[in-house]
Amino acid sequence: MENRNDRPRQPKSRPFYDADNRPVPRPDSRRADYRPEGRSDERPDSRREIRDDARGDYKPRYPHRPAADRGIDMLFGLRPILEALHAHRTLEKIYLLRGTKNSITQEITELAKEANVPVSLVPLEKLNDLTRKNHQGAVAFVSPIEYQPLDSILAGLYEEGKTPLLLILDRITDVRNFGSIARNAECMGVHAIVVPSRGAAQINGDALKTSAGALNLIPVCREPNLKETLTFLRESGVQVVACTEKADASLEAQSVDMSGPLAVLMGSEEDGISPEYLKLADYKLRIPMAGQISSLNVSVASGIMLYEVLRQRLTK
Repeated sequence: MENRNDRPRQPKSRPFYDADNRPVPRPDSRRADYRPEGRSDERPDSRREIRDDARGDYKPRYPHRPAADRGIDMLFGLRPILEALHAHRTLEKIYLLRGTKNSITQEITELAKEANVPVSLVPLEKLNDLTRKNHQGAVAFVSPIEYQPLDSILAGLYEEGKTPLLLILDRITDVRNFGSIARNAECMGVHAIVVPSRGAAQINGDALKTSAGALNLIPVCREPNLKETLTFLRESGVQVVACTEKADASLEAQSVDMSGPLAVLMGSEEDGISPEYLKLADYKLRIPMAGQISSLNVSVASGIMLYEVLRQRLTK
C-alpha cells in the first residue's frame, strides 16, 4: 500500500507582488466571493436571446442553423398537421420522424397519400434544422398555391374550344429554375404546368419571387405518376414532344407540327428526361447550338422550346 508520506511533495505556489514589489497574499479561488480580475460578476443568461442594440433584432442562439423560409407557412406538431389535412389545406410536403409509429402518424400518412402530398421519414437532426420549436416529430409546409386537377383543366380547355398547351417537368428540383420556367410558361401561353408529387422543387417564396407572380396566374398540377399522366394525355389527343439533347431531330428543321394539342416534356438539370418517359414521347427534339458547351440551363431551354410553339401557332 502506498504511504502518504512517500508521495512527491507539491511545489510551493508562486508568490504574488503588488505594484511596489511587496508580497501580497494569494487569492483563494475556493472562496464564494472570489472573482477573477477583469471578469464581470454578471453572466449572460444562455437561455435568453441576445438583442442587437444597433438594429433591434434578435440574434439566434444557433447561428449554424438555416433561417426559416418566411415565404412559406410551416406547421409543426402531429395534431396541427392532421387537422390541416382534414381541412383540405394544400400541403407542399410533410416530414415525419423516422421510427415513429402511432395512430396519428398512420392517419397522417393515409390522408397525405389521398391528397398526393409527399411524406418523408427523416432523422431528428433534419427536423431540428427545419424549425427550432417543439415539433413533436412532425413538420409540414403549406403550399402558397392551390394545385389543380389535370383532367379537369384538360376537359375545360376542350370545352372552351382552346388548343391545349401543357408543360411537363420531370424532376426539376432547383427552386429558382422552377420559378423561371413558370414565368416563361405564362408568357408563352402555357395553360398548365405538370409536376410529379415526388422529386420536384418545393414551391416557396423564392419560386414565387423568381416567377414574377406567374405561379399565381398559371395552374400547377401535381401528379403521383408521370408515366400514367403521359399515357392519359396521349389517349386524350395531346401530342407529347420531349426536349432532349440526345434527339436526332433538331428544332430549327420544323419537322414537327406543334400547333395542335401539345405537351412539352422537359427533364431534370442533371440527367435530363427519364428513359421511361422518353419512350412515351411522340417526338424528340434537340435545340441547335453553335458553342462549345453542349447543354443549356433548363429554364433557358424551356423558353426556347415554348417560343417555337408560340411562333408556329401565331403563324398558323
